[in-house]
Amino acid sequence: MPSDALQVDYYAKRVREYERIYDKPERQPDLEALRNLTRQTVRGHDVLEVVCGTGYWTRVAASTAVSIVATDINEEVLALARTKDYFDCKVSFQNLDAFQLSQLTNSRFTAGMAFAWWSHLRKADIRNFLEQFHATLAPGALAIFMDNRFVSGSSTPISRTDRDGNTYQCRRLTDGTEYEVLKNFPNEKEVRTALTGLACEVRWVELQYYWFLTYRTKP
Repeated sequence: MPSDALQVDYYAKRVREYERIYDKPERQPDLEALRNLTRQTVRGHDVLEVVCGTGYWTRVAASTAVSIVATDINEEVLALARTKDYFDCKVSFQNLDAFQLSQLTNSRFTAGMAFAWWSHLRKADIRNFLEQFHATLAPGALAIFMDNRFVSGSSTPISRTDRDGNTYQCRRLTDGTEYEVLKNFPNEKEVRTALTGLACEVRWVELQYYWFLTYRTKP
């Protein structure tokens, strides 16, 4: 299933505003902890990054990874990511839909990461994505996810919930354009349930504003 067209358009238009979310003062301790966790986790790995956006987390991971292939469906965000010429390891960017990962023929990836992506997956699509994601990695590879927790007063309010339990937010860009964006906030139990039969050595780290997940894919 291809990525949601409206959501793709939103992130293309938001490219110059994308990293402002990391400027929120109350989130700085969590973000420092996440940067440290990321560096520790990808150390020594050849990494596939799915939905890399503007390359914010690519740069963090590059400080300890051996190599990174970073993918995103949006050429607009990739263009910005490519301007960051200060990566500490070999990094290449590819324009690729997260639901078409079978186009990647390189199976040398010892780790895969997808940050702030799980929350934008429809609940019915999670299993499909995970199976495609795992298929691009070496057997027993390390998988890494990071995403938001809903915190009233810091998170954008939920605007509605659909019949399948997916939640949405109304977001406004600086030019006044408004979008309804899919944004789920799964808890640890939901995530572990989604991984049933697909993962082992599951580790969940819960911070105030974010969660950080690692596991091994099935050999």
